[in-house]
Amino acid sequence: MRAFLGIDVGSVSTNIVVLNEDGSVHDALYLRTQGQPIKAVQDGLRQINKKYRDLIVRGVGTTGSARHLAGVVVGADSIKNEITAHALAAMHIVPDVRTVLEIGGQDSKIIIIRNGIVTDFAMNTVCAAGTGSFLDQQAARLNIPIEQFGDIALQASAPVRIAGRCAVFAESDMIHKQQTGHSASDILKGLCQALVRNYISNVGKGKQIEGPILFQGGVAANKGMKQAFEEALGCEVIIPPYFNVMGALGAALLAREEMKGKKDSAFRSFDVVDFVYNPRSFECSGCSNMCEIIEISINGKVAARWGDRCGKWSNKETVA
Repeated sequence: MRAFLGIDVGSVSTNIVVLNEDGSVHDALYLRTQGQPIKAVQDGLRQINKKYRDLIVRGVGTTGSARHLAGVVVGADSIKNEITAHALAAMHIVPDVRTVLEIGGQDSKIIIIRNGIVTDFAMNTVCAAGTGSFLDQQAARLNIPIEQFGDIALQASAPVRIAGRCAVFAESDMIHKQQTGHSASDILKGLCQALVRNYISNVGKGKQIEGPILFQGGVAANKGMKQAFEEALGCEVIIPPYFNVMGALGAALLAREEMKGKKDSAFRSFDVVDFVYNPRSFECSGCSNMCEIIEISINGKVAARWGDRCGKWSNKETVA
């Protein structure tokens, strides 16, 4: 079996997609990063190798906040940012998509696509209100399993209005609404509406949000958020079949594109699950930029450095 691997390493989840040569998804993994991105990647690859002993990896792509680290760990053929990966995955599923709404564990983004080209995008900046981690915290505080959050929100009969511009204020407002006797369903629906208002007025500020619209990221599993977006935007919001691993899907598609006409992948083989990795960082004092240089060693040998603006360190040959 020949396939491409896409790896998306974020702050909350690490996702891996096994992509067939024809572009169809063969398998997908959704794992918790738990602050250990290298271990998460190794655990995911270990599961893939155990499940598909005959797998021949034609190429590997990485994306996400730890894409450079993951790329060095596995030997990636393509290392691209999340905007590129999510946009490509969205167009792969819905070719005429015009807007991508993506909300993950710690960040949210919007991507505007016109005629198959990304024309604009934006990401959240200072506040985590509306992200997956915030919703997890509020569900836990209300003693509600996060899996039931959306279903309970849909049962609301009189949603309350909650301030959603700040995670701290939103939580304070929710506590106040509880103390005044409002039901959990009305509070959760109000929270979904508040977070959607915040997303549209901040992340989506000045953007032309037009359909078809795809809602991606782990938060897309929340039915309450989907309904709130549809009510606010006045149109259908599509949840793609692989909504929670779209970054990894895009990374795999980028690897497939990169490997066209090429024979050998840079993939280090599944032996990487047993390699010993030692990352460290240091500050370069060569100029006033004072860049933080990230260095990673594999089995005791320096494999890569990055983080400098001038290329002084990243352009040096490494020994692994």
